[in-house]
Amino acid sequence: MSKPIPKFSTDAEAARFIEEADLSTHDLSGFVRTRFEFQPKAAQLNMRLPQLLLEAVKASAKARGIPYTRFVRETLEHAVAPRKGAPKAVTFDQPAAKVFDK
Repeated sequence: MSKPIPKFSTDAEAARFIEEADLSTHDLSGFVRTRFEFQPKAAQLNMRLPQLLLEAVKASAKARGIPYTRFVRETLEHAVAPRKGAPKAVTFDQPAAKVFDK
């Protein structure tokens, strides 16, 4: 029988649990995949879209439980992510000039 994950009141408690616990004995079925965003967001993008497209974007973001601006950013990141067999693309973690200067 698997054990439930305890509740933590601090990040330090959670980190200690992860370091010390045997997670194979715990019930992880309630976990949800989460993305952490570490890069600063200094650049802005302003674009015009058809109203129906914007509404569809907002509905998709709402269905995932995230702000629509994050949904758009994730969609753009996915569009430039390297894929197996695809030509080298510019990724969001390096300047375009670094790729094109090669």
